[in-house]
Amino acid sequence: MPWNLDGLRANAPVTAPGGVINADTIFEFHQADNRVEATYTGGRIVRGFLVGVITNDTLEFRYCQAHTDGRIDGGASTCSLERTDDGRIRIIERFEWESRGGSGTNVIEQLPADPDQGKMPRTL
Repeated sequence: MPWNLDGLRANAPVTAPGGVINADTIFEFHQADNRVEATYTGGRIVRGFLVGVITNDTLEFRYCQAHTDGRIDGGASTCSLERTDDGRIRIIERFEWESRGGSGTNVIEQLPADPDQGKMPRTL
């Protein structure tokens, strides 16, 4: 499998005008074989879920999310998978709302590795 999203943490530094996610929305992906799922929260999203499949360089999924204003929305996305210049995963998401009108494109990128992750906390 050329793409492995298992354990991937990402956000959306570039978002569509009609979208709700943003750079404060953190995605946590899990993958088994070609099946992908993720939860996400932050920004205007209280909680979101997606479930999909990867085929070659394409990720297709459906999403459902609860917003801070109380609205619940969902839709479908088809995404292109690519690598950034520094080797991180970039997901170019083309979404279409099913619960309301509209569509757009978001860019979801793997967050840089935390250099302190896995280290023992310092004590004084």
